[in-house]
Amino acid sequence: MIPVFDGHNDLLLRLLEAPEKRREIWLTGEGRGQLDLPRMRAGGFAGGFFAIYLPSPVAHDDADLMAQMANPPYRLPLPALMDATEAADPALRAASLMLWMERASEGAFRICRSAGEIRAAMAEGVIAGIMHMEGAEAIDADLDALHAFHALGLRSLGPVWSRPTIFGHGVPFAFPSSPDTGPGLTAAGKRLVAECNKLKIMIDLSHLNEKGFDDVAALSDAPLVATHSNAHALCPSSRNLTDRQLNIIRESRGMVGLNYAVSFLTPDGRKDPGCGWAPMLRHLDHLIERLGEDHVGLGSDFDGAEIPDVLGDVAGLQGFIGAMRDHGWGEDLIRKIAHDNWLGVLERTFGA
Repeated sequence: MIPVFDGHNDLLLRLLEAPEKRREIWLTGEGRGQLDLPRMRAGGFAGGFFAIYLPSPVAHDDADLMAQMANPPYRLPLPALMDATEAADPALRAASLMLWMERASEGAFRICRSAGEIRAAMAEGVIAGIMHMEGAEAIDADLDALHAFHALGLRSLGPVWSRPTIFGHGVPFAFPSSPDTGPGLTAAGKRLVAECNKLKIMIDLSHLNEKGFDDVAALSDAPLVATHSNAHALCPSSRNLTDRQLNIIRESRGMVGLNYAVSFLTPDGRKDPGCGWAPMLRHLDHLIERLGEDHVGLGSDFDGAEIPDVLGDVAGLQGFIGAMRDHGWGEDLIRKIAHDNWLGVLERTFGA
């Protein structure tokens, strides 16, 4: 079994939406979702980024949005900006739930704040968790809350989750579309990048539009990382990265984690969970060609996306490893993609 370190999941959202079921969801599994502690162990899930993601306060018709995404072309409207005061409470509750996960696991799961802590946890057979914020709505313009969340364990942050923040603009969910969909970082966003660099908080480029991407690339002194994004050349979704962007990430010695969401994998943008392993392997091939084999990993989007049926959930990860072997890759390359490359870029970001 090859351990897998993962760039993105939304388990905290499931816990946030059903806190009364948190023990069942996390410790035993409730027969739903794609992640829980027993299935992580079964699939060789060694650790990853656990996202603090906040649903928009205004309800929308999920069924209608899913129907539109199932039949491209589409361009979905973005929710309105959330104020930091309304975002602070749910973000703090999500962070608190991750701290609870560590306590409730009785040693099976550990929040890690450095690359060295991740390596130590993996060596002990303990699942390593990085606290990540997907969209910086809970961070105020003065960045005081950034320091508070950093003290809680935050080590990775995406300035946006598609909807706008006071820091920048995300891409809409659109197909076909380039990621060049709006203006770049605001003045507050540029201060956020500088402060994240000082605190050694990784900046996640997934969901950020192209001009914002370019602003981060110009300002940041850390490797450029997109935790859960795919190749625009193979699937022209606004959420995917162009070859130009991939070249910039390569030059920074950064990293891209493959997103398993079928609508960002298939060439026609359709939600086809019966697509098999082939689209995932094609995107990995393209990312390796553009970035080099030391800068590509996995970024599942478990519990946040519809994924290929052949994978199913986190327990199916070793099946994906088997598909890589069948694809002709050697063990060294598979280990790089499965976990070594993530550990490398985190050492370059956090320090050893």
